[in-house]
Amino acid sequence: MIKTPLTVNGAEKLRVELHHLKTVERPNVIAAIAEARSHGDLSENAEYDAAKERQGFVEGRIAEVESKLSTAQIIDPKLLDADGRCVFGSTIDLEDLESGSRVVYQIVGEDEADLKSGKISINSPIARALIGKFAGDVAEVQAPGGVREYEVIDVRYI
Repeated sequence: MIKTPLTVNGAEKLRVELHHLKTVERPNVIAAIAEARSHGDLSENAEYDAAKERQGFVEGRIAEVESKLSTAQIIDPKLLDADGRCVFGSTIDLEDLESGSRVVYQIVGEDEADLKSGKISINSPIARALIGKFAGDVAEVQAPGGVREYEVIDVRYI
């Protein structure tokens, strides 16, 4: 079985979403289907069709989240002993050598990735270039606009 890496926060967010889907969304959909059925003829009932479609989405998402959690390998960055290397879960301060701008990224799993909040997927080109680097190293990243170089300023496990 293939394990999916998740940070502790990412796993908790999935658990919260699963709980919401099961305790709020699923009962709402069941109530909407019951309400639509009470209106009579189901063959021309748009409310019923919409409620059934929503039910399919909710049940599919429940199955997807349960599957992700069952195959998750939960990694707590605070417990890592990576000797200052960039690894999954680490938070990295970078400086773009061309522009001089600084950015902070945390390397996370696919489902947790959110560039706006500084979380990059372990499978992204920049994360792959950073893995194994230490503070002071330069990572070359193949970007759509060409090769970009980033200096690793600091690696933290928070």
